Amino acid sequence: MTGTLPERAPVMADVARLAGVSLQTVSRVVNGAPQLRPSTRERVEEAIRQLGYRPNVAARALVTKRSGTIGLIGTKSEFWGPSTIHRTVQGAARDAGYFVSSVELVEVTRRAVAEAVEHLRDQHVEGIVLVAANDEALEVVQAQASTGTPVVVVEGDLTRAALTAGVDQLRGALLATEHLLGLGHTRIQHVAGPQHWTEARERLTGWRTAMHAHGLRPPTPLEGDWTVASGYDAGTRLARDPEVTAVFVANDHMAIGVLHALHEAGRSVPGDVSVVGFDDLPESEFLIPPLTTVRQDFVTVGRRAIQVLQRAIELEAAKRLEGVDGSLSRRHDRLVRPELVVRRSTAARRTPRPTTRKRTR
Repeated sequence: MTGTLPERAPVMADVARLAGVSLQTVSRVVNGAPQLRPSTRERVEEAIRQLGYRPNVAARALVTKRSGTIGLIGTKSEFWGPSTIHRTVQGAARDAGYFVSSVELVEVTRRAVAEAVEHLRDQHVEGIVLVAANDEALEVVQAQASTGTPVVVVEGDLTRAALTAGVDQLRGALLATEHLLGLGHTRIQHVAGPQHWTEARERLTGWRTAMHAHGLRPPTPLEGDWTVASGYDAGTRLARDPEVTAVFVANDHMAIGVLHALHEAGRSVPGDVSVVGFDDLPESEFLIPPLTTVRQDFVTVGRRAIQVLQRAIELEAAKRLEGVDGSLSRRHDRLVRPELVVRRSTAARRTPRPTTRKRTR
């Protein structure tokens, strides 16, 4: 392939000239049309690389009826989990070649989510990823099911959405509790997250399920609000219960507070009380002691959310162009499995020393 590269910004005609094909052929390659000879496609793609040609996005959208843009709805959250998911979804979308139009909600209400969805649809996004899925947000998603704009839910009650990508919260809680049970602990307390969060409810359910499976009656859980301060408050209460030898905390931030409270109360970790968290914050391995926790792979969650959305977008496009049944897009994706990371905040339960009686004559 030979030719002189233009000094101005290359256009489609330059690609056609360099590749020795028609403008129509170049257009079909750029717009992803099928039924092209592999050798022809490769020749055009090589010309595009040589010239550094960038398709006109607006013109391409007119031809393909696709904007190349997806919407992302999240919250202005200071919590590590939701904010990390938001960032990873953005990165995965860009890696997949999409522009991202993002909306951050100050509060998650039915009206706020509905307005965000309408705002993104007015921008002709091809699909939406929702990282703010409380019960009201999910009601909006269910109402949007027939609009032709697919919405992937990556947080909240994933059983209530057609398109999902997320971490198996129940399994993570089971891993944490079973780890403590395997170390011989029977009096295992739980510091739960706020119960209007689906993730907190799932982790609470996992703890209770594991306890019941071992014939143990779980104590009344302590509830926090995901913050270090609420974990500290819970830790001061459980430190007063000498029967508690282990605690599963619903996130690492609260676990930090629990560790501090136990230290102040003179109860050693893991000598007196073993502690397990959830999330695996970057700081968790540097705590004293390093925290045993359940790791959530947010990078995989972000990538999977985009993969699920891409499949749904393609099926919606096929439905419009070829009459394919769009119901194929309504499926649940496999949840990402969490991983238990064992560090030094957990150990086998100490066996109480038997009391010895002096022998009398």
